[in-house]
Order: sequence, then structure tokens, then C-alpha cells
Amino acid sequence: MKRRDFLTLSSVTALWLLTGCGMKNNSSSSGNSNAFSRELPIPKLLKPTDINGVKNYNLTVQDGKHQFFEGIQSNTMGINSSYLGDTILIQNGDSVSLNFTNKLSVDTTMHSHGMHVPSSMDGTPHQTIKPNTTWSAKYTVTQKASTSWYHSHAMHKTAEQVYMGLAGIIIVEDSESKALDLPKTYGEDDIPLVLQDRVFTNNQINYSPSQMEKMRGYIGDTFIVNGAIEPTFYSPNKEIRFRILNGSNASIYNLGFSDGREFKQIATDGAFLEKPVTLRKVLLSPAERAEIVVDLTNDLNKTLTLTDANTNKVFLKINVNKQATTTTSLPSTLTTLTKFSSSQSVKNRTFTLDGQRGEFSINGKSMNMSVINESVPLGDIEIWEVKNSMRIDHNFHIHATHFMLLERNGSSANILPNEKGYKDVALVPANGSIKFIVKMIDYTDNTIPYMYHCHFLEHEDAGMMGQFVVV
Repeated sequence: MKRRDFLTLSSVTALWLLTGCGMKNNSSSSGNSNAFSRELPIPKLLKPTDINGVKNYNLTVQDGKHQFFEGIQSNTMGINSSYLGDTILIQNGDSVSLNFTNKLSVDTTMHSHGMHVPSSMDGTPHQTIKPNTTWSAKYTVTQKASTSWYHSHAMHKTAEQVYMGLAGIIIVEDSESKALDLPKTYGEDDIPLVLQDRVFTNNQINYSPSQMEKMRGYIGDTFIVNGAIEPTFYSPNKEIRFRILNGSNASIYNLGFSDGREFKQIATDGAFLEKPVTLRKVLLSPAERAEIVVDLTNDLNKTLTLTDANTNKVFLKINVNKQATTTTSLPSTLTTLTKFSSSQSVKNRTFTLDGQRGEFSINGKSMNMSVINESVPLGDIEIWEVKNSMRIDHNFHIHATHFMLLERNGSSANILPNEKGYKDVALVPANGSIKFIVKMIDYTDNTIPYMYHCHFLEHEDAGMMGQFVVV
């Protein structure tokens, strides 16, 4: 098997495809049969209120009724909307306050995933938002242009609450991103795509994983983009930038276009790549992001689809029906990334992902809110190795900062060109390993921790999470 094939189709993914495991029985699911044709919804850009130089973004976490199927209201959760949340656009250097008011009947939290924030502002289970209360994440933006997101991080309830709709996009801009000749008109040629899969029963979202589905991760049979089933994006014939988030609980997507065309990946989780990378498919595990640019200049009056190669299912239809009034030309160089060498590392840490009898662990310990698992000095350069000892896929997410991958399965040759950027999530396939280099650069707190965990949400909820303080 070729290396790329291994990365694209791990053993557990192959098992899903061959046996149908991970899919709910279609007899109890609506699938796409009642879905209606609709235009791709674009999450609203949330306008801030400036108070003494601080940009305040007010967000209400609430129950909702959302129309996935024509004429039918499905029970959901959302943030300022019936399902998912408004897009938060912020600038490097901004002082911001993200004010979350919980109108649910249950506790929640709101984690700014990918953002460099003080641990007290991170939105972990340590910053619970009780019903009818408001919690604010206040910080100064100090990071490169990127696509991040926010979502529930409630203890033992993250999977269910994200599944019901508690997630939204955060876009960071900086002077560098503004100067590049890239598509950057939000909603026209700069398009967020939150990709998810869901199980529906009687046209209602059904979050009821069996014990086996919790072990694998909960996989749905209906694909959703920005809260719509197989929507259509009506596009001008020009370069289009898609900010793609794998917002699923547990699915790994291998994304490409129906005609097999090339496209350019320009950014990973935490920043631009130094140069665009030409691809025909991009592999994303849960919570990973990729910004891509696809050139539709010569495709006027054509239709193509964005498809997951692992399932041959369609996420998005793209109808190129508009004559472009502006053009862009993708630069050959995008940014310069600060990099560290292995010789600079002052400490190596190993994290082994494991589990048994329905409980997951890291280094033999399941998540305990009162236990600090690691203490990481500010400014130290470290190498972390993450080993997956199980026969199912996992990934690994770190709060507080980003990292750069060094090796997969013991070899630097297994790091693909489009992975050589700032990351905060990386796939660790069954019985595989990754090694990355990391440095804590922002904040210290001896008592309030950050998290590291698998971002297969059922695994996180079942204990595959640890805590570290930056000191």
C-alpha cells in the first residue's frame, strides 16, 4: 500500500466502508430522501460593539428549530441562530470580548479552538456557563491570519452539544493576509464550509450512540454543510477560497471535486502555508481546517461537486452561473513561518492513546478535572510524541498554541507538503504515531489548565483528555 493510501484510508475507515459499521440503519433514518434543494447558507458576520476600545461580540447560546427537511422543524441548538453560530471576524492586535449568554436549560462552555488565549479565557470545562448567565472570553488577538472556530467543550457533553449545533467559525486577519491577492470578500469568493454528518430519525437529529459507536465515534449517514443537506453554492467564474472545517464528531473526510481537478491548499489550522500546495484531495480529521483555492475561471455554466472520497457522498454542489466582476491571482509565496529544529528541544514527552471497557485514556489516565497531568515551562521548545496503541483512529488536539509536525510513524518523509504548517490538530491513525515540535509562547497560569485530547468527540467525552499548565 502506498504511503498516501495509508494516510487516506486507515484500517478502521476501511472497516466502516466494507461493513457499513458507523452508519445508522437507513430504515430508521431519513437520509437525504426528504431533503430539499437550497442555496448554501453563509453564516452571518457578527458585528461587534466597540466599548472603550474593546470589540464586544454578543452571542446567545440557545435551543432552536431548524429546517433541514422541507416544511419540517427539527430540534437543534445554535448560537445567535437556530443551528451553528455567526462568524466572528477579528484582526490581529484587536482587544476583544466574546460574550456568551446561555439560554439553554443545561450547562455549557464555549471554547475558542485555535485561538491563543489565557487559560482562564479558554472556554474549557473549568469555565462553565450556567443557564441564564453570561461568560466572556476577553483577550488581545496575537496570532497570524487563520481560520479557527468556537464550540461547546462541556464535560462529558461536548459530543452531544456540538452534534446539536453548538459551533461557529472564527476568522483572524492580519496585515499580511490583507496584502495578499487572494479571494477575500466574505460570502462571495471567501466561503466558510462547516462539514458535518448527522443521523436523523423521523427528521430529527438523533444523538444516541451505542457503546460500540462511542468506541468508534458516532458517524452519520446524512452530510451537512453550514446546516444544509447537499446545498448549492452559486459561484462567479473566478478563484474561490473555501475555508473548510471538519466539524464532525468522528468522521475523517477525504475531500476533492467530482471532476478530479487540482486545487491549491493555502492554509492549515493555524496560519498560511509558506507556499500554496497543489492537491486533488485533502484529508481532514475532526476539527482540522484547510483553506483551499479552486480556480473556476473557465467553468462558467458548469456544475461540479465537493465530494468525500471515503464514502463517495456529496457535500456541496457548485453551480458556476455568474460572470466575475473581479479577479485574483494566487501568489506563489504566502508567508514565512517561524520554525524550530529538533536540536533546540529541551524536553521530550510521550502521550499514549489507549482505552478499554468503554473508557479512554492518555498515558493510562482518564480525564480528571482535579488532576494536572503536565507542567510546561513558557518559552521551552519541546518534542511531543503521540502514540495510538489502539486498532481505531484517533487524532490529537492541543490548546494554548500550535505545533509543527516532524514525523509520522517514525519518518519525516510521511509528513505531506500540505501538513507542513502550523497545526493544532493532527490525525493519529490506528496503531500509528506522530511527533511534533511545540513552544508555549503566550500566557502562564499555575492553577488554571489548558487541555490536550483526542478530537473524536465521543473519545474526548469518554476520558481521552488531559490537562497541562504553562508555568
